[in-house]
Amino acid sequence: MEKGLSGLRGRDFELSDAFYFSKKGLEAIVEDEVTQRFSSEELVSWNLLTRTNMNFQYISLRLTAVWVLGVLVRYCVLLPLRVTLAFIGISLLVIGTTLVGQLPDSSLKNWLSELVHLTCCRICVRALSGTIHYHNKQYRPQKGGICVANHTSPIDVLILTTDGCYAMVGQVHGGLMGIIQRAMVKACPHVWFERSEMKDRHLVTKRLKEHIADKKKLPILIFPEGTCINNTSVMMFKKGSFEIGGTIHPVAIKYNPQFGDAFWNSSKYNMVSYLLRMMTSWAIVCDVWYMPPMTREEGEDAVRFANRVKSAIAVQGGLTELPWDGGLKRAKVKDTFKEEQQKNYSKMLVGNGSL
Repeated sequence: MEKGLSGLRGRDFELSDAFYFSKKGLEAIVEDEVTQRFSSEELVSWNLLTRTNMNFQYISLRLTAVWVLGVLVRYCVLLPLRVTLAFIGISLLVIGTTLVGQLPDSSLKNWLSELVHLTCCRICVRALSGTIHYHNKQYRPQKGGICVANHTSPIDVLILTTDGCYAMVGQVHGGLMGIIQRAMVKACPHVWFERSEMKDRHLVTKRLKEHIADKKKLPILIFPEGTCINNTSVMMFKKGSFEIGGTIHPVAIKYNPQFGDAFWNSSKYNMVSYLLRMMTSWAIVCDVWYMPPMTREEGEDAVRFANRVKSAIAVQGGLTELPWDGGLKRAKVKDTFKEEQQKNYSKMLVGNGSL
């Protein structure tokens, strides 16, 4: 903005200088670079799914007939098969981890636990007709490390655990999710927190440090963005994951929206509606890039380290790198941040920063 303004004005302030900021403000209202990241990505061509932000438009009878045929195939053939596979996968996961959890701690228990997790996750991915291409497998996260990845969907966990086992980090839930969590933690040292504990930052950090200190435990899987982004960009990484220490294993995930939109817009769809949309898509196609491990450099703080890892993931996945906090999905911009921008604008207008 400073470069653009310098070519339009003279040395002294003129009232017309305000037009440039008005223009930029109107452009941001029409289409800013943050809000559009929280809605489904627009496709270049229609994929015969109701996966677009545009309303229905009649084009031709032939195209309508093809779409109706696709609906019958997806809902009457693919959906029942996928629901059956998902039921089998979840049931085997709960039963398998519960049985393995009864064994004493040993290398046999760890091997059986990884076998159950891998098998069941692969069945669940088949329930979505998942086609995953893994790249640079020599850089797969190792035990005692931390795996960080960009976040698009709850199925990111399934995508990654199809190729290797991880220790999950998250809040304790109730219902079906709670049953799965309690069964999984019996067979594998996942890190679950109560709602009250999640607010205690020091307690969370302590438990994570204890986990990575044991080089025999599975790598921790963390999504530092803290919310789902529509897979066109990578937003700000929370610094907490990078204050723990240890080796960071970056992973870039890029979905192909042509076959199905994996993005979960949690403000628009609940989990059941989202899973229904996923299971009635043609397929879930994505690429996963494992990247060389990264460690914190001398004199580098957690924020700079987080930004360095984020930049590497964005470049590898072909995603746009944005400095904004994904929390803006539900929260308003802080007044202090607005004031800081206003100060920058005034300095641009005045030129030397003083009246």
